[in-house]
Amino acid sequence: MARHPVHATADEIYRGVNWTDPRASRATVYNNLRTLTEAGRVREVRLGGTSVPFDANIERHRHFMCERCGRVEDIHWFGFPHLAGRSQLGTRVIRDYEMIRRGTCEVCSSNNR
Repeated sequence: MARHPVHATADEIYRGVNWTDPRASRATVYNNLRTLTEAGRVREVRLGGTSVPFDANIERHRHFMCERCGRVEDIHWFGFPHLAGRSQLGTRVIRDYEMIRRGTCEVCSSNNR
């Protein structure tokens, strides 16, 4: 994943690994992804679909998802320091939050011209 910085699902990773080493099992891929996620080496990108892509880029950043081709891209991090006031949160403690921007990527936009 570090050599191929894509946002791949577990199934896509399994197919890629199996292409080079057909002895790898689906369970091995899932177990390794779980271990890497728990260790903070990869993260799941929750896009709202049934398949969850994994991201080896653990630096703070956001994601853009093309609604036409499904491509997921990293975009520069920007924060929202006043996202919710303390009175709105009550006793809740925010650990993290994710913002996904959706639209049409440059490739799909240029193909439409």
